[in-house]
Amino acid sequence: MYGPVRDKHVLLDSRVIGSAENARLALGSVVKDPHSPLFVEDKPWEVRFDNLYANVLFDQDERRYKCWYNPFIICEATSNTPRAERASLPYRPGKREMGLCYATSKDGIAWEKPKLGIFDFDGSRKNNLVMRNIHGVGVCVDPHDPDPSRRYKAFMTEGAATSPDGVHWSLFACPEIRAVGDTHNNVFWDERSGMYIGITRLWDRGQRTVGRTESADFRRWTKAEEVLRALPEQLHRQTYALLVFPYAGAYLGLLMLLNTEDDTVDAELAFSADTIRWERVCPGTPLIPRGPKGSFDWGCIYAAAYPISAEREILLYYGGSDDTHGSWRKGAFGLARLRPDGFAGMEPERPDETATIVTNPVACTGRSLRLTADATGGEIRVQVMDAPGLTLERCRPLTGAATGALVSWQGGSDLSALVEKDIRLCFALKSARLYAFGFAD
Repeated sequence: MYGPVRDKHVLLDSRVIGSAENARLALGSVVKDPHSPLFVEDKPWEVRFDNLYANVLFDQDERRYKCWYNPFIICEATSNTPRAERASLPYRPGKREMGLCYATSKDGIAWEKPKLGIFDFDGSRKNNLVMRNIHGVGVCVDPHDPDPSRRYKAFMTEGAATSPDGVHWSLFACPEIRAVGDTHNNVFWDERSGMYIGITRLWDRGQRTVGRTESADFRRWTKAEEVLRALPEQLHRQTYALLVFPYAGAYLGLLMLLNTEDDTVDAELAFSADTIRWERVCPGTPLIPRGPKGSFDWGCIYAAAYPISAEREILLYYGGSDDTHGSWRKGAFGLARLRPDGFAGMEPERPDETATIVTNPVACTGRSLRLTADATGGEIRVQVMDAPGLTLERCRPLTGAATGALVSWQGGSDLSALVEKDIRLCFALKSARLYAFGFAD
């Protein structure tokens, strides 16, 4: 028996690739769950979902999904304007207040909005509000902090907060960040740097930009510095929100882009080796596409923080809007599914020809090589460079959809003689897409 794949290398990380011929990076394809929308604006304190700014995690101990989302619980324009009149009037927000709501699910599909009894709303505490008078709250669970009263962390326009249970919160201001923060702020503990990384919004002469701040103790923060903005040739596609999470020895970002020309919002993908320098992955191609006209997610997509990696798939929850960013839109909570490691992969640029990819030297850390790929109707062969016998010709082709599939050659698959050595791999792809490779024992 082989153990789990470790030291995973993903092909969307350009540092992995030494050279490539007839190869291009292609974004993965999501499948939207047919149950979507999973929940909608159906409570008196859910006047307008807007961007939703959802945060979803799976609690392994309780075996349930948890969601924190940010509706406007007061929006005078929405409340005071009958639906029949809205089409002839522009949306003008007026007085608004955002709250943080909490929902749970046993299966990730059917969601319950519990009556928590914490905050009063219109004379009743029978609601699922856990914060009021806040904006753009990002929530995470923090296994690093030994203090159980700070197990949950939140990061928002007004500062930050901690909680023992994700329901009862203690808020505090962080003025030293000096960010407007009017976006989906988010935060996580970064094992590599030993710091909390906070992602927020800055403004520069009308341009929305992404800001980054850090803290060693979740109390004292650095001044936020810009780390990402619109491409120079596409200034109308502004960086609205960036949701950052560690992934395969680096970091991915779900990037929301506001098109100021048509007022729509798309969810794309970004990559960073250090959370400071970012590169767009297949810019212009959404990771979660907007739906067709008339659907609940036609106008805007706002990805949730953070993707949930299940055994056979990645769950990408999101908020969708049925109209444009500044319109009389309705919001809802949706779900898209992605294959494991399926954010992006390398494939032939000319489909009828073989793509060849040679890696930079990587450490061989296990006795077997494993691949995650889509090779339905095609094949992938692998050569270990400078290793006699482990050639493309002797490789048994990998076919079909594979997750952590064993690579073998005529004579076997044992790489024991190469363990702890740096090796280079050559991949030959025919009508196939390679997402990741790693090693196992």
